[in-house]
Amino acid sequence: MTMKSHVSAKKLSRIQCNIDRHWVGNGFPVRSLFTYPKLGAITSPFLLFDYAGPLDFPPTNERLGVGEHPHRGFETVTIVYSGEVEHRDSSGGGGKIGPGDVQWMTAASGIVHEEFHGRDFAQQGGLLEMVQLWVNLPAKDKMSPPRYQTILNSQIPSAKLPDDQGSVRIIAGEFDGLAGPAQTFTPMHIWDLRLTIEEPITFTVPEGYSTLLAVLKGSIQLDHSTSISAAEMAIFDLAGDHIFIDRAQNATALLLCGKPIDEPIVGSGPFVMNTQEEIHQAIADYQSGRMGHLSS
Repeated sequence: MTMKSHVSAKKLSRIQCNIDRHWVGNGFPVRSLFTYPKLGAITSPFLLFDYAGPLDFPPTNERLGVGEHPHRGFETVTIVYSGEVEHRDSSGGGGKIGPGDVQWMTAASGIVHEEFHGRDFAQQGGLLEMVQLWVNLPAKDKMSPPRYQTILNSQIPSAKLPDDQGSVRIIAGEFDGLAGPAQTFTPMHIWDLRLTIEEPITFTVPEGYSTLLAVLKGSIQLDHSTSISAAEMAIFDLAGDHIFIDRAQNATALLLCGKPIDEPIVGSGPFVMNTQEEIHQAIADYQSGRMGHLSS
């Protein structure tokens, strides 16, 4: 993707924010910037965006996080900005990710997993800040075998923006000739932005793709008057082939851009499928152990 003048900018549709935190387990204080029951048709293929932290945790020997739980029908993408997260699942996947790393877990046909603070991080204490994104799968792939991608910071290419305006880490998709390492089922771009200079900048994005801009730190101004601050998200119309940022003030942001999946979204808790019957089947499969178990 390049930064240049185009025919039409995507128009800002709405700003999403959530000042209320809720706890996921005992380790992740989360603000949900959007969820699929309300906005899934608009944000597709993205189902949910949880921003955890930033919050300082004191040193502890307690296991902080979320114990064994299932998923089916989608993917979870965890991006760590500060702290550490340990994961293991019933397919044998797992590991520890730290600042700059990404965990891309494809639940697909079904998986049981757990997520906790890294043991070293918990014992030392410190700042936890991370994002978890849920990405939908098309119907034809919802029952694919599960898989797990550990994407380390060192594997993620970074592009410098013109005139020292900042940088872009390419987690998925492409930017300025660089390809992100994440393997995806449908076309999408996930760019981790650092915008440091208060000058206008244009990002080229595909026509007809859902486009979301989440600000984690600092602020970004759009439409000459709309300011987006930390824990806020801009959602753009599908039409248009670029977004225009008036200025940014020391901003850390995630730009999500994906080809919509034009299929029904039916979900219940950790399962996201296409029909209610498939949800009933998912619950039955989990309860009967067909999604596997974690070894003790």
